[in-house]
Amino acid sequence: MPAARRPGAPAGGSPAASAENSVTPAPRLPAVVPGGPLSALQNSEISSRAVAGLEAPPDLWHRIRRGFAMPDLDQDLVRKQEQWYASRPDYIQRMTDRSRKYLFHVVEELERRNMPTELALLPFIESAFNPQAVSSARAGHVAVHAGHRPRLRPEAERLPRRPPRRAGLHARRARLPAEAARHVRRLAPALAAYNWGEGSVGRAIKANQRAGLGTSYTELNMPDETRNYVPKLQAVKNIVANPEQFRAELPLIENHPYFQSVTLERDMDVELAAKLADVKIEDFKALNPQHNRPVILAAGTPQILLPRDNATVFKRNFAEYSAGKFASWTAGARRPP
Repeated sequence: MPAARRPGAPAGGSPAASAENSVTPAPRLPAVVPGGPLSALQNSEISSRAVAGLEAPPDLWHRIRRGFAMPDLDQDLVRKQEQWYASRPDYIQRMTDRSRKYLFHVVEELERRNMPTELALLPFIESAFNPQAVSSARAGHVAVHAGHRPRLRPEAERLPRRPPRRAGLHARRARLPAEAARHVRRLAPALAAYNWGEGSVGRAIKANQRAGLGTSYTELNMPDETRNYVPKLQAVKNIVANPEQFRAELPLIENHPYFQSVTLERDMDVELAAKLADVKIEDFKALNPQHNRPVILAAGTPQILLPRDNATVFKRNFAEYSAGKFASWTAGARRPP
């Protein structure tokens, strides 16, 4: 059926009409109307990328719950870990409060790769989001490749040496492509390999195969630490999913980045930058370890990382600052001895 003529448009394709309308608007495409009866969406469809919510999640915890996709593990070890966490409300409060600096960025990267958001909870069981923590075995970081087994990469640097958005969690470096979402049922062995080592898990699987035994996570012969690894993750997931059931209080973590990058327009002393941002100098240096000299050179690396609210304070104070020089020396001047 030919497209309907627009109201007021010439009836034919005459030269006069072409001259008056040198640019012809693209024809309006017909609306796509689904045919047949409508049916209710299933839970799996609601959580998929094909269905977009009309409202943003009210906080980050809702956003994490919405992205849960790993099959639940239901066993006594999970109940034991639930009891351990639930009996330590102060511990839960401390580790969840520490997570507010990093959790948004981890969730962003997982969603970008269509990965289960349960993986954002791994730092809770690894280090309780303590950036100074390091495992006795100097555990590497998981990198899941489509169609391949998990590969471990050794930790090259400790968290304090790098800005928080690029350190410790390594969410931006981990290769977690969208295709790996198809293998969520294989994530339990992958997580065991992360904790125990890929070679160790592979040998445990082969040993069970030779003995005619199953090779699922719960059937492998593993050290207690590894055997409890996924149950710990499941326990934390259950608490996040239903904190009231465990009498746990999760601090409000808003659904936006904790940090904000600010670009300096001129050279500035590190101490002055911290003062204008109303941030303690030690906290400023922890956030910006790359600025390890007294002066930040705008021509070099002018970006500084600040908590979101302090970035607003810095911009206001910078615009009003008139107390003196911004830098004790500049790039063109001789540095003090």
